[in-house]
Formats: sequence, structure tokens, C-alpha cells
Amino acid sequence: MTQARGQCEDCGPEPITAHQTLDLLALPAFDDNYIWLLRDPAGRALIVDPGDATPVLAELSDGPSPHAILITHHHDDHIGGLPALLARWPDVPVHAPQDPRIAHATHRVADGDRLAVGPWQFDVIGVPGHTRSHVAYHGEGLLFCGDTLFSLGCGRLFEGTAPQMHASLSRLAALAADTRVCCAHEYTASNAAFALSVDPHNTALRTRVQHVRALRGNGQPSLPSHLGEELACNPFLRCEAAAVHAAAERHAGQPLADATAVFATLRAWKDAFRA
Repeated sequence: MTQARGQCEDCGPEPITAHQTLDLLALPAFDDNYIWLLRDPAGRALIVDPGDATPVLAELSDGPSPHAILITHHHDDHIGGLPALLARWPDVPVHAPQDPRIAHATHRVADGDRLAVGPWQFDVIGVPGHTRSHVAYHGEGLLFCGDTLFSLGCGRLFEGTAPQMHASLSRLAALAADTRVCCAHEYTASNAAFALSVDPHNTALRTRVQHVRALRGNGQPSLPSHLGEELACNPFLRCEAAAVHAAAERHAGQPLADATAVFATLRAWKDAFRA
């Protein structure tokens, strides 16, 4: 079992908030996925993006039935565990976006919805780009963002466009800086190499990379990060920063009109990037 505890090395000690008392776990699955669990004081859990049922069943085998399951998008590494989990707990609600490729949903959600799940409340944010129906869940100081936002990176554009993804990331970037970003993959170390190639003189980024290397070297997750860290370090959230804009123009070999064009250039650059 891996327990995720985030802190912002760039910002000094993490501020003490009520959200720190949340029992938040990142369960490793496959090569680099995380299945997020949030538990209330009685041990009842919220499960996010269970691509594999095995680690979830192992973690919750002796406890009460979960409150619910949240799904961000239809990819199998996010929904593949649903049949086995529903066989174990057939009455557990499954909240998922409006997408027929997610067959086991019991409640469809859309942008602007608010969910009451056990003792928690989450707002649903539509974030198309990685897939056309991708959503994120924001509440309790947490952001379950699936494959839209990664620490120091963002998701590939499988079904959406660069303007869509840039708009989606801009919505997430507007959330409170102390929001804990619960990404679905442990990509931070690999994303760091690209981020440094774009923004090598960014002191906050270099500090973040050192911290990530220490965490991963000790077998600990790099997540959750804080949104404030991502705003300071993640090039995909910094398309209006002069240094990032200039790097994208150098790579493109031409002027770029706006932040959306910078984002499109960064995403294509990252797709072909080899450290």
C-alpha cells in the first residue's frame, strides 16, 4: 500500500488545513497508474478510476462497502476493475461521464454537476482534450483529474484538440493554489526532463525535480502535488510565461500568436520528445 502525502517544497511548509486530515491513499496499479482512495473515519471509501480491482479489493477487503466510485474517462486502465468491484459490492454507485463506452455507470455526470458522496462534496468539471468526454472531480481540497493534468505535464490529445485541452487546463489552473492534484499516473520524473528542456532556468522547477527524485528514490509517490507547484513548474500551465513562450517559438521556428498556439507547440514537441 502506498500512502500519498503532498507538500510544496517551493512554498515552504505546507499550510495546516482541515483537508490534511483526509485519509487519502494512492494505490499503485499496472506499471504507473494510481487508483485513488478517500476514506471517512468509519473506513468507508470513495474509489477513483479503478482500472484494476485487485489492489482495491486487497485494501478494502475487511472494511465496509465503499460509498461510491468516480470515473474520469473511458480508458480501460481507468475502468477495467469495475466488473469485479461491482461483483463484490453490487450496490455501489458508479458516477461517470456521459459516454456509452463506460458501460457500468449508474449515474451520469456532466460539467457543472455537484455530487454528494458520503461526507464529501465534489464539483464536476468537463475537461475534454485527452478524450472528448473526460471530466475531473474537485472538492475537499482535492482534484481528481484523471489523465488531463499530470504533475509537470498533461495528457495526450487522443480525441480532443489543442484549444480544447488548453481551455480545460486553464479551468483547472484557476482553482485554489493549495488544491492537491491527484493525477492518475506516476509520470512526474519523465515529465521533468521535458519541462527542464523547455524552462531550464526555472528555480521552482529545479527544486521540484530534486524533490521528485528523492521521493521516487525512496519508493514514494510524487503525488499528490499542489496546484501552486504546477502553476510554478508545469510548462503546460505556463504558456503565457515569457520563458515558455520563447522556448516554444524557438522550437517552432516561427512566432506564436497566443497561449493556445504555445500550448499546441508544446504538446506536439512533447509527443516527439526523447530525453
